[in-house]
Amino acid sequence: MKSVESGTNATFYHYRLLKKVMVPKALVRSFTTLPFIWLAAEMIFISWTSIFFFLLAFLVALWIQYVVSRSVLIIVSHSYHKRWRFSRQLPWIGYMPDQFVRYSAFRPVYLHTAWIGCCIAAILIPWSPVSFVFALFFWHIWLSMPTLLVILRFRKQPKDGMLKITGLDISYYMQ
Repeated sequence: MKSVESGTNATFYHYRLLKKVMVPKALVRSFTTLPFIWLAAEMIFISWTSIFFFLLAFLVALWIQYVVSRSVLIIVSHSYHKRWRFSRQLPWIGYMPDQFVRYSAFRPVYLHTAWIGCCIAAILIPWSPVSFVFALFFWHIWLSMPTLLVILRFRKQPKDGMLKITGLDISYYMQ
């Protein structure tokens, strides 16, 4: 980051906004209804006990994504501790950047999380109940979708930019 020292030793960061994407509230609402539709389908087509596996799969998917994200962050970036936190805000549920984060760190974290999470769910197929595996795949894809859409939206931007996710907007900056 470029910084400029003033006479009072304050630091000013200079970023130039390249692209800002607003997430429509209608998209968030429809995104929120998907788990209820999936749960109803599992209860109708598999068993009413699917509700227990559905809730368990949510916790397992969150844990898998947290562990993979944090592991990739340790490998990719050594100064991530203050910039990442666990978020409960829709659609950004999970381990998310809390401040400006380098796009070159954000992208591999979520790409690795997406494919490793799918591999872990696939490995569990022989040993887990069908409703749990379906729910685990659903939750993993549901939790990964917002960050994968961010990666798709900014794929044509320079790779050395900074990303800022706040509420329902995502901003891409250059230093």
